[in-house]
Amino acid sequence: MTTRSTPRSPAINFSSPEAASGDLNVRWIHGSVSPKHNTDPDIQVHGYNLHTIIMRQNMAVHPEAPFMFLLFGNDRAILLDTGATRSPKFFPLRQTVDNCIEHWLAQHGGNPATYGLVVAHTHLHRDHYEGDSQFLDRPNTVIVGKSLAATIAFYGFQQWPQDQVSFDLGGRVLQVIATPGHEEAEVSIYDPYTQLLLTGDIFYPGRLYVRDWKAFANSIDRMVEFCDRHPIQYLLGCHIEMSIYPRLDYLIRTSYQPYERPLQMTVAQLRSLQAAIAEIDGQPGIHVYSDYIIYNGVPDRYFSYETMNPEAEPGDVC
Repeated sequence: MTTRSTPRSPAINFSSPEAASGDLNVRWIHGSVSPKHNTDPDIQVHGYNLHTIIMRQNMAVHPEAPFMFLLFGNDRAILLDTGATRSPKFFPLRQTVDNCIEHWLAQHGGNPATYGLVVAHTHLHRDHYEGDSQFLDRPNTVIVGKSLAATIAFYGFQQWPQDQVSFDLGGRVLQVIATPGHEEAEVSIYDPYTQLLLTGDIFYPGRLYVRDWKAFANSIDRMVEFCDRHPIQYLLGCHIEMSIYPRLDYLIRTSYQPYERPLQMTVAQLRSLQAAIAEIDGQPGIHVYSDYIIYNGVPDRYFSYETMNPEAEPGDVC
């Protein structure tokens, strides 16, 4: 990546009562019948708008096919999640992110040698942080530690999980909400500029794996209450596992999802999850609903990362 400096443009105004427009009219790469013959890019890069990028890992590289988000501010960018694969040969995330940052700085002014990058995580399961190592030697880069204590300290939570804290990228001030239940250090990120709420693995069109029922229910209550007080365009999670047909998901660890539903979800769907939680009332099992499937207390062997990666640590859930 070049370090050539370009003249600094006036600071971008990320404060507006209206949501910045964005594009979700996109066909996400969704695998192929034969992963060996897949011709999709290793990483799909989609510009939601000039300052917001959504990426998806190729399903042929890893069946989890997680989404990652790159948000730009005047002083630094934040990369939320680093995918399911360490190797830059098969998953060139560092190169992809550097290219995106270089292009953004060329368009908006600034010095690549000083512009910062924060590498953070929606939660601490391996399919969301395996690419961290690609950024270890990157200048002006902070990688958030992979523990609950590190997450609390980095964002400055005082009363986890009740707090809502701010994180400033330079005029683009994100709101960070503690949302444990799927994983103990999970956070959801609200961006007032786009009015998008990024929900990690606690809410997305797919299988919602619950490790702590009480924490999960409380987190969904906090999310609904947050949505009551803030304008929301969409909620974006980190996976798609449901098909376009209600109540029907794709097989676990499939590498081809030709009829998957959109990534974006609505506040109405979040409210339906709140109602589903009340209906289930903590009962263990697999509970099927139109837009998601709740796995509560299901043994890890049904969905553990260990079954896909022999180097995984016990308890690493996708």
